[in-house]
Amino acid sequence: MVVNYRDQNYGQLKDGCRLESHLFEDPTFPADNRSLYYSRTPPEGLEWKRPQELVQNPHLFTEGGISAHDLQQGSLGNCWFVAAAACLAGDPSVWKRVIPSPKEQDWPHPGAPPHVGIFRFRLWRFGRWIEIVIDDRLPTVRGELLFCRPGPRGAFWCALLEKAYAKLNGSYEALDGGSTAEALIDFTGGISEPIDLLGENFASEEEKKKLFKALLKAHSRASLISAAIRPSSGQSLEQVLSSGLVIGHAYSVTSVRSITLRSGLLSLFRTHKLRLIRLQNPWGSGEWNGAWSDGSEEWKRISWSEREKMGVTVSDDGDFWMSWEDFCSHFTDLTLCRRVNTSFLSPHKTWTEESALSLWRTDADPLKNRSGGCPNNRETYLHNPQFTFDVTLDQDVALISLEQEDRRTQRSEGGENLPIGFFVFKVEVNRKFRLHRTATKVSSSTYINSRSVFLRTELQHGRYVILPTTFTPGLTGSFLLRLYTDRTSHLRELTRDVPEPSCFSFCLGAPRLITSITVHSASGLSVPGGGRDPSFYVTVHCEGEKVRSRSVKNQNPEFDLKGVFYRKRKGRSLLIQVWQVHFLRDTLIGRVSVPCPVGESNQTHVLRLQRKDGSSSGYILIEATTCAELTSL
Repeated sequence: MVVNYRDQNYGQLKDGCRLESHLFEDPTFPADNRSLYYSRTPPEGLEWKRPQELVQNPHLFTEGGISAHDLQQGSLGNCWFVAAAACLAGDPSVWKRVIPSPKEQDWPHPGAPPHVGIFRFRLWRFGRWIEIVIDDRLPTVRGELLFCRPGPRGAFWCALLEKAYAKLNGSYEALDGGSTAEALIDFTGGISEPIDLLGENFASEEEKKKLFKALLKAHSRASLISAAIRPSSGQSLEQVLSSGLVIGHAYSVTSVRSITLRSGLLSLFRTHKLRLIRLQNPWGSGEWNGAWSDGSEEWKRISWSEREKMGVTVSDDGDFWMSWEDFCSHFTDLTLCRRVNTSFLSPHKTWTEESALSLWRTDADPLKNRSGGCPNNRETYLHNPQFTFDVTLDQDVALISLEQEDRRTQRSEGGENLPIGFFVFKVEVNRKFRLHRTATKVSSSTYINSRSVFLRTELQHGRYVILPTTFTPGLTGSFLLRLYTDRTSHLRELTRDVPEPSCFSFCLGAPRLITSITVHSASGLSVPGGGRDPSFYVTVHCEGEKVRSRSVKNQNPEFDLKGVFYRKRKGRSLLIQVWQVHFLRDTLIGRVSVPCPVGESNQTHVLRLQRKDGSSSGYILIEATTCAELTSL
């Protein structure tokens, strides 16, 4: 579904302009200083002009289609946006969604209906696609575009896309400074993964080779990639290094190639892999001048036909190649925007996507407060929105993205993104109500004042809770949580603290105790009739409710089964049973009753399992906590 931004319908507006024979002028983003800046003074001689006033025959695209060479950064500090637009240009499946029906929008050929100066673009925001309508009046000084400019081919798509992006964010100045990840997400609806090349994960050559393979695979599957060099001590932003690279500048990665080189008489047998990466400077000039740069000696090792396939050019157009080794030596950060494949008809790996919208809000009642800050605030950090999901496989990879509502539109009022992050806890397999005590932490994201935060993590079978938080308590705002797993995970927000009384509570009673129990493992299990590689599972029963572990092949199985029970009767024990898996009918190995009295907190017990005849059949290790206050756990 596509939503019309500010209720402007492109078709109706265009038809109205043609009917009245006038060029479209957008009243919601007027051609005046309010659309340009909120804190600066416009340059002298500023004029708003339409493309046909700047060139004789303007085009949205050129005959060769869209290209990363169609754009050059203007006087605005938005290289992050221009680099993302260059990535966009490299994939038709992306730009055709952002720029719908380009031929219909383009300046008409002779005999076609008249051009009325209206364009539309689609951007992804907060879980939905938004269509933004603009007129084609662009800010100029002395006949030159002030901001993003067409490349030598004269295509205006990027200048118009930049205007649509400025409209969505409130003004052109709002685009000054940002993250390439933001624009990549807006162009694709994907999830952005930051990669720190200086981190411990990529210290070895082997890890760097694995990363190259991952990038090669991601690029082949239409992921968008950008790169940057983080300034170190004594360096300044936009500083040009002796290598030709620029500090703190966003580059788009436009190709990733692995080439087999052969040499000598035994070339069929003597080969080695050459790993190359191509980048684009949004300035439209300024390139790497080392190995594999334009015109360097290294290119003689590759045939002319191979160079033509790779699109090698020898001109200062901002487009250049580097070896992977040199890239890792000079660049510090990669941003990988994955368009997560959720189509089950695809030959590639598919993911199941689930999402939820919620918000951080404050309330004087601690149980209703949803802005408790990060875990540094021990007394309040669980007072945040909580989301539960299930991992049904023995092991699964989860991709988790937390995105806050963009505050770039509030920059004129001092609005900045909140520092956000999240924790992932493993909880009881039957938890249906909010956590009130810290559970087992299995993973966490970083905390950063970015629009989105991403985490890739491997999880074992079980139920988990995601706790999205702001870094500081008391901050408010909306957010979108997205989760990708191999199987359906049933992501849902936990909104209730305890079971609500029902109309039968008067007769059947209401919960008076809460017990959390973990069955860690069993040992010395006595298996009737022997058998090879027996499989076991454990069940816990309490007042008509039951939880069950997965089956484990081991005579000393590790179950790690967690359950939580809201109990109505203090004197009734919990029942634990261990079963052996059989093809037709499972066999009860042994059982034991566990009283779990009030006041017991994290008590560990080794209990003897008994058969029906009272004989011993092994031992289990458990841990239990019971409280009279239902919001204690």
